[in-house]
Amino acid sequence: MSALRLIFDWTLYRLALLLAAPLIPLRLLWRGRHERGYLAHWDERLGAAAVPAGAIWIHAVSVGEMRAAQPLLDALRARHPGRPLLLTCMTPTGRATAESLYGGFARIAYLPYDYGFLVRRFLRRAKPAVGILMETELWPNLIRAAHQQGVPLMLANARLSERSARGYARLPALTRASLARVAVVAAQTGADAARLQQLGAGEVHVTGNLKFDITPPANMLERGAAWRATWGARPVLLAASTREGEEALLLRAFANTAPREVLLVLVPRHPQRFDAVAGLIEAAGLSYERRSTNRPPDAGTRVLLGDSLGELFAYYASCDVAFVGGSLAPLGGQNLIEAASVGRAILIGPHTFNFEVATRQAIEAGAALRVDDAQACVRAALKLLADTPACARMGEAGRAFVARHRGAAARMAALVPEP
Repeated sequence: MSALRLIFDWTLYRLALLLAAPLIPLRLLWRGRHERGYLAHWDERLGAAAVPAGAIWIHAVSVGEMRAAQPLLDALRARHPGRPLLLTCMTPTGRATAESLYGGFARIAYLPYDYGFLVRRFLRRAKPAVGILMETELWPNLIRAAHQQGVPLMLANARLSERSARGYARLPALTRASLARVAVVAAQTGADAARLQQLGAGEVHVTGNLKFDITPPANMLERGAAWRATWGARPVLLAASTREGEEALLLRAFANTAPREVLLVLVPRHPQRFDAVAGLIEAAGLSYERRSTNRPPDAGTRVLLGDSLGELFAYYASCDVAFVGGSLAPLGGQNLIEAASVGRAILIGPHTFNFEVATRQAIEAGAALRVDDAQACVRAALKLLADTPACARMGEAGRAFVARHRGAAARMAALVPEP
């Protein structure tokens, strides 16, 4: 890439940041109407977090990435027991997840927005020994500032879909310059590695997916079993991590097709939508209960709204069949590995480009079935609920599928630059 193209890309990126600057506080205030966490810790978003110096620093943008980091964090704590840990994120739900999982031993803070003076301020205060960016967090100013301050960076559990690769390719020189400053990349798959190398990454290793290394927490499994004991012998269909546009379709299909004894547990992906989804349940004419009330659904309850945080494993443990959301609409899907690790029969929609390899492998292993739409999802679920041996076979296939792909955490930990 020519120097002229790099100057052009940098100019475009800086112009975009400049134009976005007045909108940032407005966006935080807007999001804060429904999610109060956006109104707190603004000083951290400006690079003024009180953070420990010389820490191993891991950045995970939100809930999924923060949870995926757990096996790597465990491995790093074992390797460097005296080293402080700093975790940064961008969303309140990511921060809440980090506090619940790591708050006892790590400092949690927001990462500032990718303005040069803000990220330089953050790095001067933190002086991290090493930085680990989870999945694909390519912030050019942050990476450049870390390079200038001598902070070695690693891109861990890196994934890059074809769609995302095309997006980064719009600023090819800037992307190449950023990737060239990353010391090592640990990619989930060979396809991810190839796309990253094509964009300019240097040292790339295929290490697998950290999410296979996550062990379902025993307390969550016990909680899910306790819930189920209070619900009686009803068949349970879980719709997990659903996104806007999916719930109405699923509720309509469920209301029109499912017998009254089947309980639908509906868990939206984003907590700010809990009340809106409650409205959709009412509009569908279905009786429901909220998890937040701590009242178990009675025999007349058709839907349990999972309006709680940090209990996804418990929801999986409580169901017979799990549909993994974000996949009926072209949103890329969500992680199905958690459902497989609990040993549940899995249904997935047609749109899974963000998790395509894991989804394809799960289907090939007999752990998951792909459905075309909401109506097909409910029909497939009812068929499985009526066939207990088939559910059990899919669940066992899921556990075996997860077990075969473990080991990414140890491989990634071995690649982290020494602090």
